[in-house]
Amino acid sequence: MRPAPAPLRPIPYPSDADYTRQSFEVPNTRKPGQTGHYRNGAFPFLTLESPGAYVNLVEVFDSGRKTVPSSYPLLGRRPLVSTNPPTYAKHYEWISWEEVDIRRQHIGSGISQLFDDGIVGGGSMKSFGIYSGNCPEWELVDLAAHAYELVTVPLYDTLGKDTVEYILNHTESTLVVVAPQHVATILKLAPRLPAMKCIISMDTLSYESKRIYEEWGAEVGIKIYDLAQVEAIGKAHLKPLVYPEPHALATICYTSGTTGNPKGVPATHGMISNALYAQAHGYNDTHIPVAISFLPLAHAYGRMAGLTVIAQGGCLGFWSGDPVRLLEDMQILKPTFFPAVPRVLNRIHQAGMAAAALPGVKGALFRRALEAKLQRLRTTGQLTHPLWDRLVFKKIAAVLGGNVKVISTGSAPMSPAAMDFLKVAIGAEVLEGVYGSTENFGIAAKIWWGDKTGPGRVGAPQANTELKLVDVPSMGYFSTDVPYPRGEICMRGDHCFKEYYKDPENTKATIDNEGWQHSGDVGEIDECGRLRIIDRVKNIMKLAQGEYVALERVESLYSACPIVAQLYVHGDSLQSYLIGLVFPDPVQLAAIAARVWAAPVSSQDAPALNKAARDTKVQEEILKALNKQARTAGLNGFETLKRIYVSNDMCTVDNNCLTPTLKMKRKEIYAKFKQQLDDLYALGEPGKTVPRL
Repeated sequence: MRPAPAPLRPIPYPSDADYTRQSFEVPNTRKPGQTGHYRNGAFPFLTLESPGAYVNLVEVFDSGRKTVPSSYPLLGRRPLVSTNPPTYAKHYEWISWEEVDIRRQHIGSGISQLFDDGIVGGGSMKSFGIYSGNCPEWELVDLAAHAYELVTVPLYDTLGKDTVEYILNHTESTLVVVAPQHVATILKLAPRLPAMKCIISMDTLSYESKRIYEEWGAEVGIKIYDLAQVEAIGKAHLKPLVYPEPHALATICYTSGTTGNPKGVPATHGMISNALYAQAHGYNDTHIPVAISFLPLAHAYGRMAGLTVIAQGGCLGFWSGDPVRLLEDMQILKPTFFPAVPRVLNRIHQAGMAAAALPGVKGALFRRALEAKLQRLRTTGQLTHPLWDRLVFKKIAAVLGGNVKVISTGSAPMSPAAMDFLKVAIGAEVLEGVYGSTENFGIAAKIWWGDKTGPGRVGAPQANTELKLVDVPSMGYFSTDVPYPRGEICMRGDHCFKEYYKDPENTKATIDNEGWQHSGDVGEIDECGRLRIIDRVKNIMKLAQGEYVALERVESLYSACPIVAQLYVHGDSLQSYLIGLVFPDPVQLAAIAARVWAAPVSSQDAPALNKAARDTKVQEEILKALNKQARTAGLNGFETLKRIYVSNDMCTVDNNCLTPTLKMKRKEIYAKFKQQLDDLYALGEPGKTVPRL
């Protein structure tokens, strides 16, 4: 067996790192219709053969275990005090590194024994599903799978039954580990899951529940266990740890697609380990991390965040599962690392902007403090201020627990203004550093630590990533464009996938014959070698007069407007203008309604907010605010919204308008609001008169 690599610690940028040359074009790699290959300018190119590289996920766990004492806490949750209504303790209970190490071996040995005994298995690989929200048991089961060369198939906790059925059948899974509420879900699906043989409940089932489920399972040919039973089996049949080869399959992650069936991305031990090793490069916070786990572990970004904490010997505290309690969870946990998504961070930014808009002394003080800290950030790069932090911003930082040092964000762009606000308001480094996708395990580019002009870009390629831009003639993007080359972003490296699972057609459409993954994103590379996302190859529509519009780009730019909680932009090829659905922030909507009506309006008053959404004068004020944002963002006239429909009926996972990773499902939103959108177009374009016949 190869010598174990040294514990994986953050590797800061070199002291002489050149921020004006964050990536470089490899000589002699240019071809017609594309740029050369860009690599990171601070670190050597990292592969699975690089010195100190990690090649499997058991080594990743070993890294953390060697970094801290065995009694150090690893996985924690708030104990449930009462179920009706759900009430949680004001503290976290923890499982130590030593306990996790023992339990992963028992769980992994137990599941392996089920395969050995023929209770499960029979397919092409030893795979099983994990169907649950984030919790310590999810991580325990995943770590157990790593250590015994088992393949996990994560299922989002919020998936509909049809998608669950599709994924389990697509992977021919004979076993699924579930949150207790999903035992019945799988049993109901059993007639449509011909390979399914066994369900393991993460929680210990009550005697009565176990009896009922076992009788039901017997009728459909499925055995029922709980995790404690499996651990007991593993303890009695303890097996040696397995250190998989880099090419060994670790997991099949299904993309949270907005259309059609999700695509399965097989990720090997080497692929994920290479991503983790590269992510540690260019990370300047050397503290042992404490992180909140709330991003779905079924998603590559959430999975990478958790494994990063584990690799560094940190503590992973799980949220209590309700967005309403997320901030309370953080205030109790007091994390130092907050992996987030723009939708969450934008709400914090919008709340801050609402404070800045307050009349009187409070608003003036906030505005003065904000401007002083922004000026300090832009001139010195410093995130803290001895006076204004104590007087103003300490309260905002306390909302996230008061200890956050690093915020990472991914899955969608964030405005530079929002990123800078978060830096100065919370006193934390904000890294739009997880540009990537499931296909490269979330790792392709990141902003360099301390880059004062970085916001608005996604930074340089990671140390394990080659990037290039390929011409998109139909959209007018070329690698020869000036001042910056533009084109579809393509990437390559040991962390990139090789194929979609059982899907040669999509594989061929995504990976070319040189192994480059075509992302579907359009980018440009600036004078410092940083990547900026400027468009999408998909979701382009053509207006009646011939202009092409990138709907997602327009939505992203409009979403920086404080009134916007969610926004859907719609176009019709028979029309010459865009319309939109605005789902307003309640605080901002209440403020606009109060101005229009010259009377106080509470953001908690649902009837008043619904009345405001229907009020034409309120709608006009909202459209004015949006148009102001459009001018600020530099949108073309044909890219601006001419009419809007305002709704307080937010898009959610539950109403099937958002994917589990909170991306808008355009087809479903259109179907739900088709009548309202048709009515907007029926009104005609504002300012245009219909000629008389």
